[in-house]
Amino acid sequence: MELTFQKTASLKGAVTIPGDKSISHRSVMFGSLAKGDTRITNFLQGADCLSTIACFRNMGIDIENENDSVVVHGKGLHGLSKPEGILDVGNSGTTMRLMSGILAGQDFSCELIGDASIQKRPMGRIMKPLTEMGADIISIRNNGCAPLAIHGQQLKGIHYHSPVASAQVKSCVLLAGLYADGITSVTEPALSRNHTELMLSSFGADIKSEGLTASVHPDPMLIGQDITVPGDISSAAYFIVAALMVPGSELYIRNVGINPTRDGILRVCKAMGADIRMENVRTAGGEPVADLIVSSGSLHGTVIEGDIIPTLIDEIPVIAVLAAYADGETIIRNAEELKVKESNRLNIMVENLSAMGADIEGTSDGMIIRGGKPLHGVTVETHMDHRIAMSFVIASLIAEGTTTIRDADIVNVSYPNFYQDLERLK
Repeated sequence: MELTFQKTASLKGAVTIPGDKSISHRSVMFGSLAKGDTRITNFLQGADCLSTIACFRNMGIDIENENDSVVVHGKGLHGLSKPEGILDVGNSGTTMRLMSGILAGQDFSCELIGDASIQKRPMGRIMKPLTEMGADIISIRNNGCAPLAIHGQQLKGIHYHSPVASAQVKSCVLLAGLYADGITSVTEPALSRNHTELMLSSFGADIKSEGLTASVHPDPMLIGQDITVPGDISSAAYFIVAALMVPGSELYIRNVGINPTRDGILRVCKAMGADIRMENVRTAGGEPVADLIVSSGSLHGTVIEGDIIPTLIDEIPVIAVLAAYADGETIIRNAEELKVKESNRLNIMVENLSAMGADIEGTSDGMIIRGGKPLHGVTVETHMDHRIAMSFVIASLIAEGTTTIRDADIVNVSYPNFYQDLERLK
C-alpha cells in the first residue's frame, strides 16, 4: 500500500495510545506459563502481538481474543505441548527471542521461523547464553539467524554478562532460568527495559533486580493475573514529535507508559526545550502511566548518548526527525543497535532525511544532525519497517510538497490505527 501526505497547518485534540507492544507480548507468554486464567485489557492488536498468540495457541494454550481484551487459559510452567509444524513469529523479534528462552527448557523439539526481515536479524546473541545453559539451539542455515531449531534440554543456571543492553537478550535468559537447576542472573552494560522483571514478579516468580543485574530462581508457581496494558510510549513518540514540530499544535496524549527504563524520549525532548506536561500520573498493571500535554515551540539540538540509549532505542528514528527540525546540532552516539533492527535504521534515516533536505551525516554508531533546514517531500522506501514508515509520515507534516510512503501498511505491526488517529488531529 502506498500513501501520500502533505504539510499540515496544525494538530489539535486528544489521542489514546494503544497498548504497549512489549507488555502485550509478555502478558500472553507469562499467562500461558501460569496456572489459571490471565485477563488482559488494552492488549495491542498489532501483527507482532498476534504472532505471539498464534505461537502459544500452537503449543496447546487456549487463548480468547475479542477486541482489546484477551483471556489466556494458562497450563502452568510445564504445560506447553509440542507444536504442530513450525512456529512462525512473523515480523516479531520479541516473540522469537523470548520464546527461545522458554522453548530451550521444554521436553520437546521445535523449529522457529519468521518473515524475511526476521531471518536477517542476529540470533547469536541469544544462542550464546542459552548454549552456556546447556540448551540445544542451532541456526538451521548456520548463519546465526532464523530459522532456529531448538531441542529442549535440562538447563543449568548461569550468571551471564551480556555484551549488549537488550531487554530481549535479558528476558530470554531469565525465562530459560525458570527451567534451570539453580539461580540464573544477567548483568547488562546499561539497564534495558524491565517489563519482564516487573511482570514475572507479579505472576509470583522469585526475581530480583540489583543495579545492572537481574536474577531469577527456577521452577516458580506462576499464577494467572489481571493485567491492564499501559499505552506504548514508542507509539506515543510519533504524536509527541508531531505536536512539538507543527506550528500552533497542542495534543493531549492519553494513557502513556512512563516506565523509567522506557522514558528516554521525554528526557531528550525536555533537554531540547520541549513543552511537555504530565497529568493524571498513576499505576496500571504495575507500570507508571500518565497523560501528556504537548505543545509546539522552538527547540534546540542536544547530545544523546550513553545509558539513555537503551531507554529510547526504538524512538531514535523519530527523534532524528525532531532533530532535523530543531535549531543547532544534535549528536546521537552509541546507537549501533539500530543497524540490526527490522532494518538498518541508522542508514535509512540518514538516506531519506538527506533526500528531504536535512543536513545529516551517519557515523559508525549514530548520526550528526544540523537542524533547522527546510524539508521537502520525497518518496520513502520503508524497507518493511514500521518505525521508519511512521517517522517519515511525521516528517511529512512539516515538509513542502508531497511525501509518498511505500508499503505504508507495515504500521500494522505495532499501530494498526495510526493513520486514522493522525487524520483526526489535523
